[in-house]
Amino acid sequence: MDFYENLFEFSENDKDKIKIDKNIDKNLGKIKEIFKYCDDVIYREFKVGKEQKLKFATIYVEGLADKNLVNEYVLKNLMVLSRITKPDANIMREKIYELIKDGVLSVSDLKEIDDINLVVDNILTGETVLIIDKWDKAIVIASKGWPMRGVQEPETEVVIRGSREGFIETLRINTALVRRRIRDPKFKIKQMRIGSMSKTDVAVLFIEGLASKDTLKQVVERLKKIDIDSILESGYIEQLVEDNYRSPFPQMQYTERPEKVAGALYEGRIAIIVDNTPFALIVPTTFNSLLQSIEDYNERFIIGNAIRILRYIAVMMSLILPGLYIAMTSFHPGMLPTVLALYIAGSRDGVPFPAFIEAFIMEMSLELLREAGIRLPSPIGATIGIVGGLVLGQAAVEAGIVSSLMVIVVAITAIAAYSTPNYSFAIGFRILRFAFMAAAAFLGLYGLMLAFVITLTHLCNLKSFGVPYLSPFNIYNINFKNFRDTFIKAPLCKMKKTPNIINGRDKY
Repeated sequence: MDFYENLFEFSENDKDKIKIDKNIDKNLGKIKEIFKYCDDVIYREFKVGKEQKLKFATIYVEGLADKNLVNEYVLKNLMVLSRITKPDANIMREKIYELIKDGVLSVSDLKEIDDINLVVDNILTGETVLIIDKWDKAIVIASKGWPMRGVQEPETEVVIRGSREGFIETLRINTALVRRRIRDPKFKIKQMRIGSMSKTDVAVLFIEGLASKDTLKQVVERLKKIDIDSILESGYIEQLVEDNYRSPFPQMQYTERPEKVAGALYEGRIAIIVDNTPFALIVPTTFNSLLQSIEDYNERFIIGNAIRILRYIAVMMSLILPGLYIAMTSFHPGMLPTVLALYIAGSRDGVPFPAFIEAFIMEMSLELLREAGIRLPSPIGATIGIVGGLVLGQAAVEAGIVSSLMVIVVAITAIAAYSTPNYSFAIGFRILRFAFMAAAAFLGLYGLMLAFVITLTHLCNLKSFGVPYLSPFNIYNINFKNFRDTFIKAPLCKMKKTPNIINGRDKY
Protein backbone atom coordinates (compact mmCIF):
# COMPACT_ATOMS: atom_id res chain seq x y z
CA MET A 1 0.00 0.00 0.00
CA ASP A 2 1.59 3.30 -1.14
CA PHE A 3 1.74 6.63 0.68
CA TYR A 4 -1.44 8.07 -0.81
CA GLU A 5 -3.47 4.94 -0.23
CA ASN A 6 -2.40 4.85 3.43
CA LEU A 7 -3.06 8.57 3.84
CA PHE A 8 -6.62 8.51 2.52
CA GLU A 9 -7.59 5.24 4.15
CA PHE A 10 -10.53 5.99 6.40
CA SER A 11 -13.91 4.56 7.23
CA GLU A 12 -16.76 6.11 5.26
CA ASN A 13 -19.27 5.13 7.90
CA ASP A 14 -18.43 5.15 11.58
CA LYS A 15 -21.81 3.74 12.67
CA ASP A 16 -22.44 0.15 13.63
CA LYS A 17 -23.23 -1.80 10.50
CA ILE A 18 -26.87 -2.85 9.99
CA LYS A 19 -26.98 -5.67 7.46
CA ILE A 20 -29.66 -5.63 4.78
CA ASP A 21 -32.18 -8.42 5.30
CA LYS A 22 -33.38 -10.70 2.50
CA ASN A 23 -36.95 -9.79 3.42
CA ILE A 24 -37.84 -6.58 1.61
CA ASP A 25 -40.62 -5.73 4.10
CA LYS A 26 -38.18 -5.79 7.02
CA ASN A 27 -35.77 -3.52 5.13
CA LEU A 28 -38.50 -1.06 4.23
CA GLY A 29 -39.70 -1.08 7.83
CA LYS A 30 -36.24 -0.11 9.10
CA ILE A 31 -35.81 2.62 6.49
CA LYS A 32 -39.28 4.07 7.08
CA GLU A 33 -38.62 4.14 10.80
CA ILE A 34 -35.40 6.11 10.20
CA PHE A 35 -37.19 8.51 7.85
CA LYS A 36 -40.28 8.90 10.00
CA TYR A 37 -41.98 12.29 9.41
CA CYS A 38 -39.77 12.89 6.35
CA ASP A 39 -42.46 13.57 3.77
CA ASP A 40 -39.97 14.36 1.01
CA VAL A 41 -38.73 10.73 0.96
CA ILE A 42 -40.53 8.90 -1.84
CA TYR A 43 -41.15 5.14 -1.70
CA ARG A 44 -42.27 3.22 -4.79
CA GLU A 45 -43.09 -0.44 -4.27
CA PHE A 46 -43.91 -2.57 -7.30
CA LYS A 47 -43.68 -6.05 -8.79
CA VAL A 48 -41.80 -6.98 -11.95
CA GLY A 49 -41.49 -9.95 -14.24
CA LYS A 50 -44.00 -11.55 -16.56
CA GLU A 51 -45.73 -13.28 -13.67
CA GLN A 52 -45.43 -10.34 -11.26
CA LYS A 53 -43.74 -12.39 -8.55
CA LEU A 54 -40.68 -10.28 -7.88
CA LYS A 55 -41.18 -7.47 -5.36
CA PHE A 56 -39.03 -4.37 -5.76
CA ALA A 57 -38.89 -0.93 -4.11
CA THR A 58 -37.16 2.32 -4.99
CA ILE A 59 -36.45 5.08 -2.45
CA TYR A 60 -35.27 8.61 -3.14
CA VAL A 61 -35.63 12.16 -1.84
CA GLU A 62 -37.84 14.40 -3.94
CA GLY A 63 -35.89 17.46 -5.01
CA LEU A 64 -32.48 15.83 -4.60
CA ALA A 65 -32.92 13.04 -7.14
CA ASP A 66 -33.70 13.53 -10.84
CA LYS A 67 -37.30 12.32 -11.03
CA ASN A 68 -37.23 12.04 -14.84
CA LEU A 69 -34.17 9.79 -14.71
CA VAL A 70 -35.82 7.58 -12.08
CA ASN A 71 -39.06 7.33 -14.07
CA GLU A 72 -37.57 6.81 -17.54
CA TYR A 73 -34.49 4.70 -16.92
CA VAL A 74 -35.30 2.84 -13.72
CA LEU A 75 -39.02 2.37 -13.14
CA LYS A 76 -39.94 2.13 -16.81
CA ASN A 77 -37.30 -0.50 -17.52
CA LEU A 78 -38.11 -2.52 -14.43
CA MET A 79 -41.90 -2.36 -14.71
CA VAL A 80 -42.41 -2.46 -18.47
CA LEU A 81 -39.44 -3.86 -20.34
CA SER A 82 -38.74 -6.64 -17.86
CA ARG A 83 -42.27 -8.02 -18.34
CA ILE A 84 -41.60 -9.12 -21.90
CA THR A 85 -38.82 -11.44 -20.70
CA LYS A 86 -39.54 -14.63 -18.80
CA PRO A 87 -36.25 -15.71 -17.28
CA ASP A 88 -35.76 -19.00 -15.57
CA ALA A 89 -36.88 -18.78 -11.93
CA ASN A 90 -33.67 -20.32 -10.57
CA ILE A 91 -31.54 -17.86 -12.52
CA MET A 92 -33.65 -14.97 -11.24
CA ARG A 93 -33.08 -16.04 -7.67
CA GLU A 94 -29.37 -16.70 -8.02
CA LYS A 95 -28.24 -13.93 -10.39
CA ILE A 96 -30.81 -11.24 -9.90
CA TYR A 97 -28.21 -8.50 -9.47
CA GLU A 98 -26.39 -9.36 -12.69
CA LEU A 99 -29.66 -9.49 -14.61
CA ILE A 100 -30.84 -6.15 -13.27
CA LYS A 101 -27.47 -4.44 -13.73
CA ASP A 102 -26.55 -5.82 -17.14
CA GLY A 103 -29.91 -6.21 -18.80
CA VAL A 104 -32.49 -3.85 -17.36
CA LEU A 105 -31.18 -0.60 -15.83
CA SER A 106 -29.87 1.80 -18.48
CA VAL A 107 -27.99 4.19 -16.18
CA SER A 108 -24.30 4.98 -16.17
CA ASP A 109 -23.37 4.41 -12.52
CA LEU A 110 -24.45 1.53 -10.27
CA LYS A 111 -23.03 0.04 -7.12
CA GLU A 112 -24.18 -2.46 -4.54
CA ILE A 113 -24.19 -2.03 -0.77
CA ASP A 114 -25.15 -4.28 2.14
CA ASP A 115 -25.63 -1.78 4.99
CA ILE A 116 -28.80 0.10 5.94
CA ASN A 117 -26.69 3.06 7.13
CA LEU A 118 -25.13 3.35 3.68
CA VAL A 119 -28.61 3.12 2.15
CA VAL A 120 -29.69 6.10 4.25
CA ASP A 121 -26.55 8.09 3.44
CA ASN A 122 -26.94 7.53 -0.30
CA ILE A 123 -30.62 8.48 -0.25
CA LEU A 124 -29.76 11.74 1.52
CA THR A 125 -27.10 12.60 -1.10
CA GLY A 126 -29.61 12.42 -3.97
CA GLU A 127 -29.14 8.83 -5.10
CA THR A 128 -31.95 6.34 -5.71
CA VAL A 129 -31.75 3.03 -3.85
CA LEU A 130 -33.31 -0.12 -5.31
CA ILE A 131 -34.19 -2.90 -2.87
CA ILE A 132 -35.05 -6.38 -4.15
CA ASP A 133 -36.91 -9.07 -2.26
CA LYS A 134 -35.00 -12.26 -1.44
CA TRP A 135 -31.67 -10.46 -1.89
CA ASP A 136 -29.45 -9.15 0.92
CA LYS A 137 -27.97 -6.22 -1.02
CA ALA A 138 -29.28 -2.94 -2.37
CA ILE A 139 -28.44 -1.21 -5.64
CA VAL A 140 -27.47 2.46 -5.55
CA ILE A 141 -28.40 4.25 -8.78
CA ALA A 142 -26.71 7.56 -9.58
CA SER A 143 -29.60 10.00 -9.88
CA LYS A 144 -28.46 13.29 -8.33
CA GLY A 145 -30.45 16.10 -9.83
CA TRP A 146 -31.03 18.90 -7.35
CA PRO A 147 -31.54 22.48 -8.57
CA MET A 148 -28.27 24.32 -9.07
CA ARG A 149 -27.03 27.73 -10.11
CA GLY A 150 -25.34 28.03 -13.48
CA VAL A 151 -21.64 28.78 -13.85
CA GLN A 152 -21.28 32.57 -13.67
CA GLU A 153 -18.57 35.18 -13.23
CA PRO A 154 -17.55 35.57 -9.57
CA GLU A 155 -18.73 38.82 -8.03
CA THR A 156 -16.02 38.96 -5.36
CA GLU A 157 -13.05 38.55 -7.75
CA VAL A 158 -13.88 40.56 -10.84
CA VAL A 159 -11.11 40.78 -13.46
CA ILE A 160 -10.73 42.80 -16.64
CA ARG A 161 -8.79 40.10 -18.45
CA GLY A 162 -9.39 36.50 -17.47
CA SER A 163 -11.87 33.67 -17.34
CA ARG A 164 -15.52 34.46 -16.67
CA GLU A 165 -16.15 31.09 -15.03
CA GLY A 166 -16.61 30.81 -11.29
CA PHE A 167 -17.34 28.03 -8.84
CA ILE A 168 -20.92 27.23 -7.87
CA GLU A 169 -22.46 25.38 -4.90
CA THR A 170 -22.10 21.88 -6.41
CA LEU A 171 -18.86 20.08 -5.61
CA ARG A 172 -18.67 17.88 -8.72
CA ILE A 173 -19.17 20.83 -11.08
CA ASN A 174 -16.38 22.68 -9.26
CA THR A 175 -13.93 19.79 -9.53
CA ALA A 176 -14.78 19.50 -13.24
CA LEU A 177 -13.95 23.19 -13.77
CA VAL A 178 -10.50 22.56 -12.29
CA ARG A 179 -10.04 19.29 -14.20
CA ARG A 180 -10.58 21.18 -17.47
CA ARG A 181 -7.50 23.25 -16.68
CA ILE A 182 -5.25 20.39 -15.50
CA ARG A 183 -5.44 17.59 -18.06
CA ASP A 184 -2.92 15.38 -16.37
CA PRO A 185 -3.52 12.01 -14.67
CA LYS A 186 -1.24 13.16 -11.84
CA PHE A 187 -3.95 15.59 -10.80
CA LYS A 188 -5.74 13.76 -7.97
CA ILE A 189 -9.10 14.37 -6.32
CA LYS A 190 -9.79 12.54 -3.05
CA GLN A 191 -13.15 12.92 -1.39
CA MET A 192 -14.34 12.49 2.20
CA ARG A 193 -17.36 13.41 4.30
CA ILE A 194 -17.15 15.69 7.32
CA GLY A 195 -19.87 16.51 9.85
CA SER A 196 -21.68 13.92 11.92
CA MET A 197 -25.08 15.28 10.85
CA SER A 198 -24.47 17.25 7.65
CA LYS A 199 -22.10 14.65 6.11
CA THR A 200 -20.75 17.35 3.84
CA ASP A 201 -18.67 16.20 0.87
CA VAL A 202 -15.15 17.65 0.97
CA ALA A 203 -12.63 17.12 -1.83
CA VAL A 204 -8.86 17.44 -1.50
CA LEU A 205 -7.14 18.38 -4.77
CA PHE A 206 -3.41 18.05 -5.45
CA ILE A 207 -0.93 17.17 -8.17
CA GLU A 208 1.08 14.08 -7.36
CA GLY A 209 4.79 14.85 -7.46
CA LEU A 210 4.32 18.60 -7.01
CA ALA A 211 2.41 18.73 -3.72
CA SER A 212 4.56 18.20 -0.66
CA LYS A 213 3.76 14.90 1.02
CA ASP A 214 4.32 16.43 4.45
CA THR A 215 1.88 19.25 3.73
CA LEU A 216 -0.66 16.86 2.22
CA LYS A 217 -0.39 14.63 5.29
CA GLN A 218 -1.03 17.60 7.59
CA VAL A 219 -4.07 18.67 5.56
CA VAL A 220 -5.69 15.23 5.52
CA GLU A 221 -4.96 14.50 9.18
CA ARG A 222 -6.44 17.83 10.28
CA LEU A 223 -9.53 17.19 8.17
CA LYS A 224 -9.93 13.71 9.69
CA LYS A 225 -9.73 15.16 13.21
CA ILE A 226 -12.67 17.53 12.67
CA ASP A 227 -15.46 16.54 15.05
CA ILE A 228 -18.48 18.75 14.46
CA ASP A 229 -22.17 18.30 13.72
CA SER A 230 -22.31 20.29 10.51
CA ILE A 231 -20.14 21.92 7.85
CA LEU A 232 -22.19 24.52 6.01
CA GLU A 233 -19.42 26.51 4.32
CA SER A 234 -15.71 26.30 3.65
CA GLY A 235 -15.19 28.92 6.37
CA TYR A 236 -15.98 26.19 8.93
CA ILE A 237 -13.09 24.10 7.57
CA GLU A 238 -10.79 27.12 7.58
CA GLN A 239 -11.44 27.89 11.24
CA LEU A 240 -11.07 24.27 12.35
CA VAL A 241 -7.76 23.44 10.64
CA GLU A 242 -5.79 26.72 10.58
CA ASP A 243 -2.52 26.96 12.50
CA ASN A 244 -3.24 30.01 14.67
CA TYR A 245 -6.88 31.01 15.16
CA ARG A 246 -5.81 34.05 17.24
CA SER A 247 -4.05 35.71 14.33
CA PRO A 248 -5.87 38.48 12.45
CA PHE A 249 -4.27 37.22 9.22
CA PRO A 250 -5.85 34.33 7.27
CA GLN A 251 -3.67 31.25 6.95
CA MET A 252 -5.78 29.80 4.15
CA GLN A 253 -6.61 31.52 0.90
CA TYR A 254 -10.11 31.28 -0.53
CA THR A 255 -11.25 31.91 -4.08
CA GLU A 256 -14.22 31.51 -6.42
CA ARG A 257 -12.03 31.24 -9.53
CA PRO A 258 -11.12 27.77 -10.88
CA GLU A 259 -8.07 29.12 -12.76
CA LYS A 260 -6.71 30.46 -9.47
CA VAL A 261 -7.04 27.01 -7.92
CA ALA A 262 -5.36 25.45 -10.96
CA GLY A 263 -2.48 27.92 -10.74
CA ALA A 264 -2.03 27.16 -7.04
CA LEU A 265 -1.97 23.42 -7.73
CA TYR A 266 0.75 23.94 -10.35
CA GLU A 267 2.77 25.68 -7.63
CA GLY A 268 2.59 22.56 -5.47
CA ARG A 269 -0.16 23.78 -3.20
CA ILE A 270 -3.31 21.92 -2.17
CA ALA A 271 -6.94 22.91 -2.68
CA ILE A 272 -9.96 22.00 -0.56
CA ILE A 273 -13.39 22.21 -2.21
CA VAL A 274 -16.48 21.94 0.00
CA ASP A 275 -19.95 21.08 -1.23
CA ASN A 276 -22.69 23.75 -0.94
CA THR A 277 -20.31 26.71 -1.28
CA PRO A 278 -18.58 28.40 -4.24
CA PHE A 279 -15.49 29.25 -2.17
CA ALA A 280 -12.52 26.87 -2.45
CA LEU A 281 -9.62 26.91 0.02
CA ILE A 282 -5.94 26.91 -0.96
CA VAL A 283 -3.15 25.82 1.39
CA PRO A 284 -0.48 26.63 2.33
CA THR A 285 -0.78 30.36 1.82
CA THR A 286 1.75 33.13 2.18
CA PHE A 287 1.74 36.91 2.57
CA ASN A 288 2.65 37.31 -1.10
CA SER A 289 -0.04 35.02 -2.46
CA LEU A 290 -2.75 37.01 -0.68
CA LEU A 291 -1.63 40.16 -2.50
CA GLN A 292 -1.52 38.58 -5.94
CA SER A 293 -4.30 38.73 -8.49
CA ILE A 294 -4.93 36.47 -11.46
CA GLU A 295 -4.59 39.54 -13.70
CA ASP A 296 -0.94 39.90 -12.69
CA TYR A 297 -0.21 36.88 -14.89
CA ASN A 298 -2.65 37.66 -17.71
CA GLU A 299 -1.26 41.14 -18.33
CA ARG A 300 2.14 42.01 -19.81
CA PHE A 301 5.21 42.28 -17.61
CA ILE A 302 5.33 46.07 -17.11
CA ILE A 303 1.59 46.52 -16.55
CA GLY A 304 1.33 43.59 -14.15
CA ASN A 305 4.28 44.79 -12.07
CA ALA A 306 3.02 48.38 -11.91
CA ILE A 307 -0.33 47.18 -10.56
CA ARG A 308 1.33 44.81 -8.09
CA ILE A 309 3.71 47.47 -6.69
CA LEU A 310 0.79 49.87 -6.35
CA ARG A 311 -1.08 47.19 -4.42
CA TYR A 312 1.77 46.73 -1.92
CA ILE A 313 1.98 50.50 -1.39
CA ALA A 314 -1.79 50.68 -0.89
CA VAL A 315 -1.68 47.96 1.77
CA MET A 316 0.94 49.86 3.76
CA MET A 317 -1.05 53.09 3.42
CA SER A 318 -4.23 51.43 4.65
CA LEU A 319 -2.37 50.19 7.72
CA ILE A 320 -0.32 53.20 8.89
CA LEU A 321 -1.80 56.36 7.32
CA PRO A 322 -4.28 57.30 10.13
CA GLY A 323 -1.66 56.45 12.78
CA LEU A 324 0.92 58.52 10.96
CA TYR A 325 -1.48 61.50 10.89
CA ILE A 326 -2.07 61.16 14.65
CA ALA A 327 1.66 60.88 15.41
CA MET A 328 2.67 63.85 13.27
CA THR A 329 -0.08 66.21 14.47
CA SER A 330 0.04 65.27 18.16
CA PHE A 331 3.74 64.54 18.84
CA HIS A 332 5.96 65.58 15.95
CA PRO A 333 4.61 68.70 14.19
CA GLY A 334 8.17 70.00 14.00
CA MET A 335 9.01 67.29 11.45
CA LEU A 336 6.51 68.78 9.00
CA PRO A 337 7.26 71.67 6.63
CA THR A 338 6.25 74.97 8.20
CA VAL A 339 3.53 75.74 5.65
CA LEU A 340 1.98 72.28 6.03
CA ALA A 341 2.18 72.44 9.84
CA LEU A 342 0.42 75.81 9.85
CA TYR A 343 -2.26 74.53 7.47
CA ILE A 344 -2.94 71.48 9.66
CA ALA A 345 -3.11 73.67 12.77
CA GLY A 346 -5.53 75.99 11.00
CA SER A 347 -7.76 73.15 9.78
CA ARG A 348 -7.95 71.74 13.31
CA ASP A 349 -8.83 75.11 14.82
CA GLY A 350 -12.11 74.67 16.67
CA VAL A 351 -12.05 70.83 16.64
CA PRO A 352 -12.89 69.82 20.24
CA PHE A 353 -11.26 66.36 20.12
CA PRO A 354 -7.64 65.25 20.04
CA ALA A 355 -6.38 63.71 16.78
CA PHE A 356 -6.89 60.14 18.01
CA ILE A 357 -10.58 60.64 18.90
CA GLU A 358 -11.07 62.54 15.64
CA ALA A 359 -9.56 59.67 13.61
CA PHE A 360 -11.43 57.04 15.65
CA ILE A 361 -14.81 58.73 14.99
CA MET A 362 -14.18 58.90 11.24
CA GLU A 363 -12.83 55.35 10.98
CA MET A 364 -15.77 53.92 12.93
CA SER A 365 -18.21 55.87 10.77
CA LEU A 366 -16.52 54.51 7.66
CA GLU A 367 -16.70 50.94 8.96
CA LEU A 368 -20.40 51.36 9.75
CA LEU A 369 -21.07 52.68 6.25
CA ARG A 370 -19.08 49.82 4.74
CA GLU A 371 -21.02 47.22 6.73
CA ALA A 372 -24.36 48.85 5.89
CA GLY A 373 -23.46 48.90 2.20
CA ILE A 374 -22.69 45.17 2.25
CA ARG A 375 -25.84 44.10 4.10
CA LEU A 376 -28.34 46.22 2.18
CA PRO A 377 -29.57 45.28 -1.34
CA SER A 378 -27.06 46.24 -4.04
CA PRO A 379 -28.73 49.40 -5.44
CA ILE A 380 -29.52 50.73 -1.96
CA GLY A 381 -26.13 49.73 -0.58
CA ALA A 382 -24.24 51.65 -3.26
CA THR A 383 -26.39 54.72 -2.65
CA ILE A 384 -25.88 54.54 1.11
CA GLY A 385 -22.12 54.23 0.68
CA ILE A 386 -21.73 57.20 -1.65
CA VAL A 387 -24.36 59.58 -0.27
CA GLY A 388 -23.70 58.61 3.36
CA GLY A 389 -19.96 59.17 2.99
CA LEU A 390 -20.33 62.54 1.30
CA VAL A 391 -23.05 63.86 3.60
CA LEU A 392 -21.44 62.54 6.78
CA GLY A 393 -17.99 63.89 5.90
CA GLN A 394 -19.27 67.31 4.87
CA ALA A 395 -21.56 67.60 7.90
CA ALA A 396 -18.77 66.55 10.29
CA VAL A 397 -16.41 69.21 8.89
CA GLU A 398 -19.03 71.95 8.97
CA ALA A 399 -19.99 71.03 12.54
CA GLY A 400 -16.35 71.30 13.59
CA ILE A 401 -16.19 67.72 14.88
CA VAL A 402 -13.33 66.72 12.57
CA SER A 403 -10.90 68.59 10.35
CA SER A 404 -11.09 68.54 6.56
CA LEU A 405 -7.62 66.99 6.34
CA MET A 406 -8.78 64.11 8.55
CA VAL A 407 -11.60 63.38 6.11
CA ILE A 408 -9.08 63.25 3.26
CA VAL A 409 -6.78 60.90 5.22
CA VAL A 410 -9.64 58.52 6.03
CA ALA A 411 -10.89 58.57 2.43
CA ILE A 412 -7.43 57.73 1.05
CA THR A 413 -7.10 54.96 3.65
CA ALA A 414 -10.46 53.46 2.61
CA ILE A 415 -9.58 53.56 -1.09
CA ALA A 416 -6.21 51.94 -0.39
CA ALA A 417 -7.87 49.18 1.66
CA TYR A 418 -10.17 48.28 -1.23
CA SER A 419 -7.17 47.46 -3.43
CA THR A 420 -6.40 44.30 -1.42
CA PRO A 421 -7.54 41.29 -3.51
CA ASN A 422 -8.38 39.08 -0.52
CA TYR A 423 -11.28 40.25 1.66
CA SER A 424 -10.17 38.39 4.83
CA PHE A 425 -6.65 39.75 4.45
CA ALA A 426 -8.03 43.29 4.16
CA ILE A 427 -10.12 42.82 7.31
CA GLY A 428 -6.96 41.88 9.24
CA PHE A 429 -5.34 45.16 8.24
CA ARG A 430 -8.51 47.08 9.10
CA ILE A 431 -8.43 45.66 12.64
CA LEU A 432 -4.72 46.36 13.05
CA ARG A 433 -5.24 49.93 11.85
CA PHE A 434 -7.01 50.74 15.13
CA ALA A 435 -4.12 49.23 17.10
CA PHE A 436 -1.65 51.37 15.13
CA MET A 437 -3.78 54.45 15.82
CA ALA A 438 -3.79 53.72 19.58
CA ALA A 439 -0.01 53.13 19.58
CA ALA A 440 0.56 56.43 17.75
CA ALA A 441 -1.75 58.25 20.19
CA PHE A 442 0.36 57.09 23.17
CA LEU A 443 3.93 57.22 21.84
CA GLY A 444 3.82 58.99 18.49
CA LEU A 445 6.20 57.66 15.84
CA TYR A 446 7.88 55.46 18.44
CA GLY A 447 4.55 53.75 19.14
CA LEU A 448 3.91 53.41 15.42
CA MET A 449 7.27 51.72 14.90
CA LEU A 450 6.71 49.51 17.97
CA ALA A 451 3.36 48.35 16.57
CA PHE A 452 5.01 47.68 13.20
CA VAL A 453 7.79 45.61 14.80
CA ILE A 454 5.27 43.58 16.83
CA THR A 455 3.21 42.92 13.68
CA LEU A 456 6.30 41.93 11.71
CA THR A 457 7.44 39.60 14.52
CA HIS A 458 4.03 37.95 14.51
CA LEU A 459 4.20 37.48 10.73
CA CYS A 460 7.69 35.97 11.01
CA ASN A 461 6.42 33.41 13.53
CA LEU A 462 3.20 32.66 11.67
CA LYS A 463 3.00 29.50 9.57
CA SER A 464 0.48 27.97 7.24
CA PHE A 465 0.66 24.17 7.39
CA GLY A 466 4.34 24.30 8.24
CA VAL A 467 5.25 26.88 5.58
CA PRO A 468 6.51 30.28 6.85
CA TYR A 469 3.97 33.01 6.17
CA LEU A 470 6.64 35.35 4.80
CA SER A 471 8.13 32.85 2.33
CA PRO A 472 10.38 33.30 0.45
CA PHE A 473 11.63 36.17 2.63
CA ASN A 474 12.39 33.98 5.65
CA ILE A 475 16.11 33.92 6.33
CA TYR A 476 16.24 30.14 6.74
CA ASN A 477 15.30 29.34 3.14
CA ILE A 478 16.67 32.07 0.87
CA ASN A 479 16.53 31.22 -2.83
CA PHE A 480 16.75 34.30 -5.00
CA LYS A 481 15.15 32.56 -7.96
CA ASN A 482 11.96 32.35 -5.91
CA PHE A 483 11.90 36.16 -5.70
CA ARG A 484 10.86 36.29 -9.35
CA ASP A 485 7.22 36.28 -8.27
CA THR A 486 7.06 38.44 -5.12
CA PHE A 487 7.01 42.26 -5.10
CA ILE A 488 7.51 42.12 -8.84
CA LYS A 489 6.89 39.39 -11.37
CA ALA A 490 9.57 38.35 -13.81
CA PRO A 491 8.68 38.28 -17.53
CA LEU A 492 6.74 35.20 -18.51
CA CYS A 493 9.59 34.04 -20.77
CA LYS A 494 11.67 33.72 -17.58
CA MET A 495 8.92 31.84 -15.72
CA LYS A 496 8.19 28.91 -18.01
CA LYS A 497 7.94 26.72 -14.94
CA THR A 498 6.46 27.92 -11.68
CA PRO A 499 8.80 28.04 -8.65
CA ASN A 500 7.82 25.45 -6.10
CA ILE A 501 8.39 27.38 -2.88
CA ILE A 502 6.20 25.00 -0.90
CA ASN A 503 8.50 22.02 -1.42
CA GLY A 504 11.64 24.13 -1.05
CA ARG A 505 12.96 23.19 -4.48
CA ASP A 506 13.28 25.36 -7.57
CA LYS A 507 11.33 24.35 -10.66
CA TYR A 508 12.72 26.93 -13.11
